[in-house]
Amino acid sequence: MNTEILIALVTFCFVSSITPGPNNLLLLSSGLNFGLKRSLNHLFGVTFGFAMMVLLVGIGIGKLFNLFPISYEILKWVSIIYLSYLAYKIANNHVVKCDSANPQPFTFLQAVIFQWVNPKAWTMAISVNAIYANEQTLSAVLFVTFVFLLVNFPAIFCWLVLGKQMKRFIESPLKVKLFNWIMAALLVCSIVPML
Repeated sequence: MNTEILIALVTFCFVSSITPGPNNLLLLSSGLNFGLKRSLNHLFGVTFGFAMMVLLVGIGIGKLFNLFPISYEILKWVSIIYLSYLAYKIANNHVVKCDSANPQPFTFLQAVIFQWVNPKAWTMAISVNAIYANEQTLSAVLFVTFVFLLVNFPAIFCWLVLGKQMKRFIESPLKVKLFNWIMAALLVCSIVPML
């Protein structure tokens, strides 16, 4: 891969990673509601879950949509339902009824699995492989996956840190409640293009 293509790949990875989407909104919300330390499993789950997705899409799993078009429709509706559920959970993060009902940040495994119902993650994984690993050799797919892993982590980490830093300005329960409702509304807005 020549330097110009590498710069284009890094730019693609950075822009698609840093821009708002379900992962970044969830990390922002987690940083505010749970803090940096409690949200690290979520961060690592997104990072490695997405890298695994890029790798698997690159070696051929994305072709299933071409072979079985109904699978795309099923994925779309599962994604819509799950993102709506997450928006509901975010909107109600401020509600604490009892110890067992305390909201918890995503675990590593939940964040890994979330990538498979995240429409932005699918778009990014398919696009990066189609553009930069179009010959579909294992070495090209591994290289694209590695670059995305290196660029994605600091980009999404910024969202987690931003959420943590916002905690200083959003101290009252009313402000936290308002923030969570705004994050939930933005997550719902991310669903609209799928419809």
